[in-house]
Amino acid sequence: MLLVIFAFKAKGQQEPHFTQYMFNIMSYNPGYAGARDAICATGFVRQQWAGFEDADGNKVAPETISIAADAPLEILRGGVSLNILQDQLGFEQSTGLKLGYAYRFLLGYGEMGIGARIGFTDYSLDFSKLETIDSDPLIEGQGSEGTMAIDFGFGAYYEVPNSFYLGFSSSRISQATLEIGKGDPASKFNFKRHYFINAGYRFLVPGTTEYEVLPSIFINTDAVKTQYNFSGLLRYKEKFWGGLSYRFQDAISVILGMELKDFRLGYSYDLTTSKLATAGSGSHEIMLQYCFKLEFEKIKNSYRNTRHL
Repeated sequence: MLLVIFAFKAKGQQEPHFTQYMFNIMSYNPGYAGARDAICATGFVRQQWAGFEDADGNKVAPETISIAADAPLEILRGGVSLNILQDQLGFEQSTGLKLGYAYRFLLGYGEMGIGARIGFTDYSLDFSKLETIDSDPLIEGQGSEGTMAIDFGFGAYYEVPNSFYLGFSSSRISQATLEIGKGDPASKFNFKRHYFINAGYRFLVPGTTEYEVLPSIFINTDAVKTQYNFSGLLRYKEKFWGGLSYRFQDAISVILGMELKDFRLGYSYDLTTSKLATAGSGSHEIMLQYCFKLEFEKIKNSYRNTRHL
């Protein structure tokens, strides 16, 4: 009787996570826009818990595609950014577009960026693929239903070149309410405000100028569940890197990457340490990044003195 009388809520993080977060700062911190003094585009493809299926053999493991681009704009004294994200989780899918701006200024030995952005999210759920234990008229007979939400984000990012960086940001600030389905009442849920903290350090291996160690930390929380990520990379001549990452109570990861001219290519494999390890074969993530600078030839101006005309 108590179970019938009372209603319970289930809460979970709504933002996707990335193992190679150190190369994907732009996706969660708008204050990072323009920090690299170049036009950069970064793409991520993540297949989480590969092989995870439901009882009918449907692939329900999370799949995420992320594209983040940013560019410095001197006329605006900062940088602009564009983020596109598609996140598939079971029979629900969300596609988002975010536009941002960051104001940049010198602070101490480094540079500070303070940014904000607006986001548009299209959320859909395929009710026809949901299976209920008992008959449910709110679900039966429905197909794929969708809705749209507008949200906002904020971020601050500080970096001392070739030394360290520190960032703080928040997404889904307005905690928009979404209503989906044709039932009466329809299904409702709220976006939950998320907070991110990221930091990293760079130091050379003693006795060499070719090897450098890059430790970093990334914390993501929605005030209900907090996720901790710790990573350490060893980079050679700023061209090749490899290392390990640990996501608390979730996974141990191997990260490999290389840089060729203006391109960066990275790969990571997560070995799940939670009970989900028996349901899938781990997680795969591929990163591709391209950066370039626009250099214009300066026009030489000449001046004549009227005395010599």
